[in-house]
Amino acid sequence: MESDEQVVDILIAEDTLDDIVITKRAFKNARLANRLFVVRDGQEAIDFLTHQGEYTDKDKYPRPGLILLDINMPRLNGIEVLKKIKETDELKKIPVIMLTVSRRDEDIVKSYDYGCNSFLQKPVDYDNFADLVAQIGFYWGLLNVNIPK
Repeated sequence: MESDEQVVDILIAEDTLDDIVITKRAFKNARLANRLFVVRDGQEAIDFLTHQGEYTDKDKYPRPGLILLDINMPRLNGIEVLKKIKETDELKKIPVIMLTVSRRDEDIVKSYDYGCNSFLQKPVDYDNFADLVAQIGFYWGLLNVNIPK
């Protein structure tokens, strides 16, 4: 019998180590059971999602049920990654949250134009950022009905 509750694997595409640590800590403190996978640049995100390079083992690196995507990353920026995700049939239904410090209207518009599910600006204060991450995990990991695998 299948469980009605499905824990969603989350891919975090973020190049700032402090933000990665805070995000992981916020999930742990919120007691969310999601498995978190971290990539440090845009090309690595694409490799993870398409099982290329070091990410060929699909059991070790499963397709996530949610992507937290920073905009300002090396090699490919988050908007370029978002565009590739939403143009790829196998990936386009994965919810993508742009989680970034960017406050540029152009980034917000492009992100929604290319199909992001949400655009959230990272608070600079640790407690507020940890709160935001916990809310993301709770909503997308527990409340939102996800596409069956």
